[in-house]
Formats: sequence, C-alpha cells, structure tokens
Amino acid sequence: MTGRELEGRVALVTGGASGIGLACARELSRRGARVAVADADAARLSRLARRFGAANLYAIDVADPTAVRRAVADLTRRGRRLDILVLAAGICCDAVLWKMTDEAWSRVIDVDLSGAAHVLRAAAPALRRQRRGRVVFISSINGRRGKVGQSNYAAAKAGLLGLARSAARELAGSGVTVNVVEPGFTTTPMTAGLPSRIRRRALAETPLGRAGRPEDIAAAVAFFASPAASHITGQSLAVDGGQGMGA
Repeated sequence: MTGRELEGRVALVTGGASGIGLACARELSRRGARVAVADADAARLSRLARRFGAANLYAIDVADPTAVRRAVADLTRRGRRLDILVLAAGICCDAVLWKMTDEAWSRVIDVDLSGAAHVLRAAAPALRRQRRGRVVFISSINGRRGKVGQSNYAAAKAGLLGLARSAARELAGSGVTVNVVEPGFTTTPMTAGLPSRIRRRALAETPLGRAGRPEDIAAAVAFFASPAASHITGQSLAVDGGQGMGA
C-alpha cells in the first residue's frame, strides 16, 4: 500500500530527527498521517519544523519518564488521539564487557530499552481508550545474535522483543497491535563513523550485497502501521538483506 491509507491518523516517532526514525516519520507523513517527532537532539529537531510543524516537535530524552509523559499528554490533548507509535530512539556506547563503564552500560539500557517502555506506558491509556492502535519497535538483528563490543546495545534490543511480545498480549484486547522491525547494517548517522573494516565485514555477511537504507526500514514500519497488518501482532521482522539469517 502506497497511497494515503493513514489519512487522519496521528503518529509519534521517537528518535525521529535523523536516520531510521526520520525515514519512518517521512514515510508515515507521505501516507497521510499527522506525525509528531520526539528526539533528544534539539538542533536537528528544529530543522524539521517546516515539514512537521513546530508544535509537533518534542525535544526530550526518552530516558526521562516525566518528560515523556508530558510530551505524550500534550500530543494527545492537541490531536485528541494517538494511533501510531514508532519507537526508534536509540544510541550506542560500544566496548567489550571488561572495558565497558557503568555509565555506558546504563545509558544505553536507559535510552534503548527503558526509553521505549516509558513512551509505550505513557501512550497505552490513549491507545486503549480508542480501542485501536499500532505500535512498532525498532530493534536490531544484534539483539537476537549478539555482537562483539555491543553487549549493552544487544541486551537492550533483545529486551525490546520481550517487551513487545508482552505488550502485544496486554493490548490485544483493546485492538492494539505491537510488532518489531529488526534492521541489519543500515546506513545512518550512527553507523557513518564506523571503521571501514567493520563496514566491509557487515557487507560481506549480507547476501543481498548492500547496506540497508533507512527507507527500507521505514517501508516495513509503514506496513505494520497500515490496515494491511491489522491481524498481525507480537511479530518481529528482520529487514537486513539476509545478514542475520540463522541467528
């Protein structure tokens, strides 16, 4: 479906100022949704005012549950509804376990896992009142297969799978679906600074022979948000060019 099937829907995309989150926000908007964007990077966020409207931009850290609750309350008050939630906020602080600091471990868990939970918990009452909604988590194939130097990131992304499947059961009675998209190696600002040897290795293990694009992930997210996915919940879809096969 590539028309205006999301016309009249209100969406919130976290981590939406760049990379995968921004691609998701653009795709949902293209399909007719009114999109609000939350991101901790206020400078990047401000550049989206013309596209999404300044009132629909929330400069918040999803690791702060109070800020999250205020943003969700404001959005649902102004929009009178919340139909689509895309939880794409995420960071990396890489190191092997014996060199990882307490701060690096906690910060990644706080943003990538707890941050997603904060937003979903804040949004759940509105979704339940409406008796319908779509929630899509952005996880990673590394949450399923692990990755050297990314124990904190992999643990957080694996946690999203359990969170999503539990939420799918809890919200199903309210007509809300909850699904997960697992990107593989994708060209984003987060991966742009990786050493060339790591980029080459990721491409070598990807059967389709290219890095993913944020738009590839956004297409899967838009599917889960669409009427075509109304009978799909608690599922995880790898969008990775085959990189994680067998994991």
